Amino acid sequence: MTASSFDRALALVLAHEGGYVDHPDDPGGPTNLGVTIGTLSAALGRPATRAEVRALTPVSVAPLYRSRYWDVVRGDDLPAGLDYAAFDWAVNSGPARAAIALQRLVGVADDGHIGPLTLKAVGGQDRQKLIGSLCDARIAFLRALSTWPSFGKGWTSRVAGVRKVALGMIAAPPAVPTCPSCGKPLAA
Repeated sequence: MTASSFDRALALVLAHEGGYVDHPDDPGGPTNLGVTIGTLSAALGRPATRAEVRALTPVSVAPLYRSRYWDVVRGDDLPAGLDYAAFDWAVNSGPARAAIALQRLVGVADDGHIGPLTLKAVGGQDRQKLIGSLCDARIAFLRALSTWPSFGKGWTSRVAGVRKVALGMIAAPPAVPTCPSCGKPLAA
């Protein structure tokens, strides 16, 4: 996909993730813009503070989201819509879990690493059905979690929104770059 796919997907994920929270039922602890204190600590290579979590901004978390989630699920190589659905699941429940679910759906070995075989198998699938099945698998996974009673309503809403937007991305024409000064489409 294009660089703009990541930017759009990130904006959508951040809208779901929201701002700073420290919910007692959330095993991730203090979280801001979807980045837990543990994830920030790993990225920094040292223990992060609550103040550092609170201070996160969309600009500061973008590189982390790209390297730890988007790139891991090969967002740039997945078709439009599926890239966002896999990315959002990766952010919410881990990239290996999202990759394994996708691999099971397309019938390849589920090693948790999206590679050439997975991408080839994805290419032979009906994208609408694949996005629907991926979202169904995600809800089934989430329902089995002990935290479902606390977060199930929000997760259900989130996955329904992801499904709707991801399916809409299939029909959306690719963005055509325009000249910043005159607004006319640039030649490919």
